[in-house]
Amino acid sequence: MKYQVDVGKVKKIQSGIWDKIKGTYSFRKGYGEAIPVFGHYGGLFKCGDQTLVMHTDGVGTKVLLAQEMGVYNTVGIDAVAMSVNDILCMGAEPLVGVDYIALAKEDDELIAQIMDGLVRGAEDSGCAIIGGETAIAPDIIKGGKKPFDLAFTVVGRVKKLILGNEIVKNDVIVGLESSGLHSNGFTLARKALDTKKWGAEMLAPTRIYANTIMEIIGACDVHGIAHITGGGFSKLTRLNKEVGYKLDKMPEPKPIFKALAEEVGDFAEMHKTFNMGIGMCIILPEDRVDTVLNIAKKHSVEANIIGKITEKRGVWINEGRKEIDISI
Repeated sequence: MKYQVDVGKVKKIQSGIWDKIKGTYSFRKGYGEAIPVFGHYGGLFKCGDQTLVMHTDGVGTKVLLAQEMGVYNTVGIDAVAMSVNDILCMGAEPLVGVDYIALAKEDDELIAQIMDGLVRGAEDSGCAIIGGETAIAPDIIKGGKKPFDLAFTVVGRVKKLILGNEIVKNDVIVGLESSGLHSNGFTLARKALDTKKWGAEMLAPTRIYANTIMEIIGACDVHGIAHITGGGFSKLTRLNKEVGYKLDKMPEPKPIFKALAEEVGDFAEMHKTFNMGIGMCIILPEDRVDTVLNIAKKHSVEANIIGKITEKRGVWINEGRKEIDISI
């Protein structure tokens, strides 16, 4: 294989981080007290009778592609999407957020374009941007024509807490179509693909699923939701490690994923790194599938059954006639 991202090593690092921070939960009691749920799509805490969730994320090395393409008004959408889509997985409605933009030097035009994307992402998710921070850090922010980094933090209100513990055998997995690569795997994708040919498609912003997911949660008994980002489909095990996820009805990959597969040369690695055309997975009883498909169609999101829950632990994908486990 020509290029590889060590997802297992990343997960080990993340586990170490959780071991460090979970001791801080005792620092706050009463109003704002943390809820001890670790390793999920956001951090939970109580404010009065409300359960809130908070999450932060960035755009990663997709910012380097934005610089190469000279297009800066879409990565703000990605920044909002990466955080908003994550808290949706916990059944939370996005409320407010703040941004962080770090620059190598003062650049009003660059900031204006980035903010255009952030505002569009906020509009698509129904999330108000209530503040942020701009830092000029030339000794840290380097590389590219207009060096910058970008992150977004969101706070949401839990409408129905979804953690995956209700997932049972024979539940089905519905996949919601992605808008492309979204915002993960770009360290690998930028090396594997010719950006002159694929750059515009690679830069397509991450789809925001807020309206679709919130309506589905209100209408269905959803047992689990997974945002397919870093770690690809191996991330399904974050929901519930006591069951298996059999992805035996995956859609035909779009050309950009086929082009990546030719360079990567490893079927399992593709599904552990990229979303393969599926941005979100919804797990629920089979008798609620038609409701999900109808709601997705209403929001112009393609949706299909891509698999089911089994007793055989792991994440299983068919490679030809062979079934392989891509969980880590």
